[in-house]
Amino acid sequence: MASRDISAAVSPAASSTRRPLAGARPRYGEKVIIGLLGLCGAVSVATTVGIIVALAGPTVEFFQTVPFGDFFSADAWAPTFADPTFGVLQIVAGTLNVTLWAVLAGIPLGLGAAIYLAEYASDRVRGVLKPALEVLAGVPTVAFGFFALTFITPIIRDLWPGAFGDPPGIFSAGSAGLVLGLMIVPIIASISDDAMRSVPAGLREGAYALGGTRLQVSTRVVVPAALSGIVASFVLGISRAIGETMVVLIAAGATPNLTLNPAESIQTMTAFIATTATGDIGVGSITYKTIFAVGSLLFIMTLVMNLISIRLVRRYREVYE
Repeated sequence: MASRDISAAVSPAASSTRRPLAGARPRYGEKVIIGLLGLCGAVSVATTVGIIVALAGPTVEFFQTVPFGDFFSADAWAPTFADPTFGVLQIVAGTLNVTLWAVLAGIPLGLGAAIYLAEYASDRVRGVLKPALEVLAGVPTVAFGFFALTFITPIIRDLWPGAFGDPPGIFSAGSAGLVLGLMIVPIIASISDDAMRSVPAGLREGAYALGGTRLQVSTRVVVPAALSGIVASFVLGISRAIGETMVVLIAAGATPNLTLNPAESIQTMTAFIATTATGDIGVGSITYKTIFAVGSLLFIMTLVMNLISIRLVRRYREVYE
C-alpha cells in the first residue's frame, strides 16, 4: 500500500513535466539537412540516367549499321580507316590486360598497407602515413602517365629477363599496369583500413586470449571479419583501373592488340575514346557512333562488376552490435 501511495503521489508531478512529442517545436534545420541529402541522392540518380540516355541513342544507331557479330569479334579494330572494321575484342583485351597487372600490383600493396595501418602502426605513425597515402590519390593522372613512361618503362627494359623474349618497347601494358596499381593503392588501403578498424576489439582480445600472434589475429580474424569492406575497396580500385584514361593513353600506346602480354603495346577502351573524340570526326558518322558504342560497353562492364560486388558484400557482411 505504501508503495502505491508513493507512486500515486509522484506520478502527477512526473506527468506534469512531460511534454507530448507532437507538441515539440519542429526542427527546421534537420528537415533542411534531410532535404539536401535527398537532393544529393536525386542528383546522383539523375546523372546516371542522363549518362544512359546520352549513350543509348547513338549506340542503337550504331548497331543498326554494324551487326553484333562484327562488333564482338576478334577482327581488327580499325573504325577510323577508309575500310573500317569493328572487332572490339582487341581493345577489350587491352583494357583487361592493363587492369590485370594493375590488380596484381595494387591489391597486395593496398591490403598490406591497410593491415599495417590498422594492426601494427602506432597512432603517431598512422597519423603521418595515412594522410600521406591519401594525398597520393590526389596526384594528377597525367603525372602518373609521364612517371610510367619516363621512369617505370626504362627500369622494366633494363631488368627484363632475356628468357622472356625481347624487352618491351617505349609503350607497354606492363608499365601502365604497374603505375595503375600504384594509383589504386590509396583507395584499397584507406577503405580496407577503415573496415578493419571497425571490427570490434572483443574479437581481437578473444583471439589474443587463445594464444594467437598478431599476424594470426590480423589475417585470420580481422581480415575475414572486415571482408565485405575489403571486397568493396577491391571493386572500387578495379573500377578505377578500368576507367583510367591518361595513364594508358601516355604509357600503354595506341595499338589495338588481342593479347595479355605485358610487353606489348595495346590500346584500351578509354584510350580509344580519348583519342577519337577530338572534334575531328563528323557528328552522325559511323566513327562518331562507335565512340558511344564503346562507352556503352564500358558502362555495362563496370555495372556488372558493381552488381557482383554488391552481391559479395551482402553475402559476407558481418553485423556487430
